[in-house]
Amino acid sequence: MRIIYLCQHFPPETGAPQIRVYEVSKELIKRGHQVEVLTAFPHHPHGVIPEPYRGLFYLFEQWDGIPVHRTWIYPSPKGSFWKRLASYFSFTFSSFYSLLVKAKPTDVIICNSPPLFLGITGYVGAKWKRAKFVFNVADIWPESAVELGILKNRLFIRMARWLELFLYRKAWKIAAATEGIRDYMIEQGKAPEDVFLLPNGVNTDVFRPLPKNKELLAELGLEGKVVFTYAGTMGYAQGLDSVLRAAAIVKAKDERAHFLFVGDGQERETLMALKEELGLDNVTFYGSVPVEKMPAIFSITDYSIVSLRNIDLFKGARPSKIFPAIATGTPVLYCGEGESAEILETYHCGKIAPPENPEQIAAAVLELLCLPSEEYEKMAENGRKLAVEQYSWIRIVDDLLHALSNETNRESV
Repeated sequence: MRIIYLCQHFPPETGAPQIRVYEVSKELIKRGHQVEVLTAFPHHPHGVIPEPYRGLFYLFEQWDGIPVHRTWIYPSPKGSFWKRLASYFSFTFSSFYSLLVKAKPTDVIICNSPPLFLGITGYVGAKWKRAKFVFNVADIWPESAVELGILKNRLFIRMARWLELFLYRKAWKIAAATEGIRDYMIEQGKAPEDVFLLPNGVNTDVFRPLPKNKELLAELGLEGKVVFTYAGTMGYAQGLDSVLRAAAIVKAKDERAHFLFVGDGQERETLMALKEELGLDNVTFYGSVPVEKMPAIFSITDYSIVSLRNIDLFKGARPSKIFPAIATGTPVLYCGEGESAEILETYHCGKIAPPENPEQIAAAVLELLCLPSEEYEKMAENGRKLAVEQYSWIRIVDDLLHALSNETNRESV
């Protein structure tokens, strides 16, 4: 099968969309399929294009065996919503060059959303190439931006909503990142057989249980501590201020717990200031690390914290941070409700705390500090088993190919 993956983000950037496209593409190529990735120059999360890519409009490269076409993007650092919008549209239009001029003929175009506007390129490109248009929706936009208070302009919301429904209707199939998104698509009128699940996953060969990295423990001064790690983007949606306030409560009751924050994001400086304000010597901010160092981070982690704000939209979320954690045998403390909480409870590989509730989060931490070793080991084993059997990239690509195998001929969209 010939497949084009159209996405704004790809390595060397880090993050869930980048990892998903990379891992799925590698597995497809391994199985003999033709894959090309059409993406932007690296720019996330700092809004700066690295020197090797600077000043270019187009570049072709092989990234770990994956053919990658890159085109220009207006990089937007931590700026206003309108600057981010300009960034989205710059790639929406520049990517036409890769798709219509440089890419090979294809059977399927898989287009990632967000950004929603990239669906314009995917839809028009699919018509041009007489290919199937698959819209891969990882976030329901603009609803999510409205609920988070990021998007307030009513005219723009109406226009974005019209484009959203247009793209859903025109997509041959929709790949939904969660069951909640799948249900939403069916509510919007998409036939159930035209919506399939393409969840976040994990490389279970790379992320596996490892002995504790003693050098890293010594570097961080965490010997003898029970380590609760948050690893990922530090943005508004994660509600990490509640985790810091929970750390203050825990500090007064049990000195064994230490909270490690690994990553970067728009809220990092605010969170570090809150740490100082609360006098939290049981909290460490470590900064971003490359993906290849994350297994070592998990090796020193006793519990992985995954946190979201208390917003109804997030009840249907499956944060990608869950899967590397459980693959390494690290139980998850999930500060949230809904789909992910149900998965972790059903398979007994994590503990649930109400989102944005410092007192209840602290109570959950204190309970985990007293968890018998036998129960801890069982949670670790359950998580690893779940990751291998349901969330490995091999399993996910099996499901993707099954969904694409129906009618992937050369008909017009």
